[in-house]
Amino acid sequence: MDMDYQNRVFTYARPADLDADKPARHPVVVVGAGPVGLATAIDLAQQGIRTVLLDDDNRLSTGSRAICFAKRTLEIFDRLHCGERMAQKGVSWNAGKVFFKDQPLYGFDLLPEEGHRRPAFVNLQQYYVEGYLHERAMQLPALDLRWCSRVTALTQHAGGAELTVSTPDGEYRLQADYVVAADGGRSQLRAMLGQESKGRVFRDRFLIADVKMKAEFPTERWFWFDPPFHPGQSVLLHRQPDNVWRIDFQLGWDADPELEKSPERVIPRIKALLGEDAQFELEWMSVYTFCCLRMDSFRHGRVLFAGDAAHGVSPFGARGANSGVQDADNLAWKLKLVLQGQASEALLDSYASEREYAADENILNSTRATDFITPKSAVSRLFRDAVLELAREHAFARTLVNSGRLSVPAVYAASPLNTGDADSFASSMRPGSACVDAPVRAGGADDWFLSHVGDGFTALYFSDGTVDEAQRQTMRQLAQGPIFVRTLVVTPPGGQGAGVKSMLEGVVEDAEGLLARRYDASPGTCYLLRPDQHVCARWRRFDAGRISEAVARACGNSREVAHKELREVAA
Repeated sequence: MDMDYQNRVFTYARPADLDADKPARHPVVVVGAGPVGLATAIDLAQQGIRTVLLDDDNRLSTGSRAICFAKRTLEIFDRLHCGERMAQKGVSWNAGKVFFKDQPLYGFDLLPEEGHRRPAFVNLQQYYVEGYLHERAMQLPALDLRWCSRVTALTQHAGGAELTVSTPDGEYRLQADYVVAADGGRSQLRAMLGQESKGRVFRDRFLIADVKMKAEFPTERWFWFDPPFHPGQSVLLHRQPDNVWRIDFQLGWDADPELEKSPERVIPRIKALLGEDAQFELEWMSVYTFCCLRMDSFRHGRVLFAGDAAHGVSPFGARGANSGVQDADNLAWKLKLVLQGQASEALLDSYASEREYAADENILNSTRATDFITPKSAVSRLFRDAVLELAREHAFARTLVNSGRLSVPAVYAASPLNTGDADSFASSMRPGSACVDAPVRAGGADDWFLSHVGDGFTALYFSDGTVDEAQRQTMRQLAQGPIFVRTLVVTPPGGQGAGVKSMLEGVVEDAEGLLARRYDASPGTCYLLRPDQHVCARWRRFDAGRISEAVARACGNSREVAHKELREVAA
């Protein structure tokens, strides 16, 4: 039986820092133990970086909140060793339908091809995600999670930051080389630094109702424009685990938030959708107003902002929690290299630039979806409804329908950490892209490619089934360089690489040939993968010199990167 994560209360423990003569210094302090803060702290701690995680409460979230976790986010959770639990508990889905009035317009499939470990999305209540992340955090000796610890002051000085923390036993101070602010949309750390998020607030309100019931709806995302059971507005339906269904009702700007959360108002809306005789229980309700905004910069000295503390989007497209976890994925490896002296502080600027770009992309998509779903004038509603009518019969019009462009990982195509292509490739796996998965065989068992890409740099080498002494020497050079690079050798399908498997440890067989096809790889092709599983370079030849230069560039250590940064500062 599942634990009741919503009602779990964690025990506050008196921190040793309260009794210290002077503030203790920690490599990283993360503030906020939601999904983003937990993911950041876990990622750092499992790589050996001592991390303190502070939260002002001692409970997990209540209600479903973020429920749609995308394929890329699940792959990040796999790397944090808790993705399987989420995939097993969650409701997997790839497909959906869009309705206008009382008629279906069209269906869609977000992952039409086979050969992926994870589905396009898993629906899972946020309290389960936080609960599983918390249990993973408790397995890591380098992670010190402190409940009932509220940050009341934050100052920066040369070489670090100092936080004042309030607890039930009084206040204490602690110092950190770096602080990660993951304390949510109302971030107190953001206010302490005199910063703000800027953007657009949408004049509309939506009701979320978590409803427990047994229903015959398929496991799909259903979105209605102007349905007869809720005329003039929109409705979204999602299935969650435990026979809970998430229903979002558009209410309009003039709706009274408190009144609309009352069962007397919610139950008739649900019966209008399900029928008068429907049997259900209300689990949780909330009314929200949404906005699209972000901070001007996600880095302020030794303080780095992530998740809702850095950016906010409307819920249409499931871009909030997913982008926050991808912030953590981008940041942790860079902090590790800087703290270990393998990269300069300038590498952290690439966290800001890459994730600011991703936030802008999410905000653009979220804003367009919100404008389509909630037209603000008679003319825009007329256009919207005309598009919906056309979409019944014409495929071209369906590309204009926007019920929320669903979350996909950002491609950091313009990142200064990339090494540009010198060879020709047909694959979309260009530098800056998140790696796609594929089935492989390893150790005689079926497996998945991404499970063999760890927390560091990986040279992905596609062999013809053999590895000669020169190639083994290249692997040794990469392993012994200033920054360790692990080589993962891919052999062709059909057992052609038996000799390679007996000689080397990091070998997988491209079980169905999908990996080579997805990466447009022929024998000799090599990809360099960042620790966050994004491509940063690719070649048609396995060359230690080129790979080493690309690793230096990806760490911000190459002369070319340094010169570019100087030019940008001068400009």
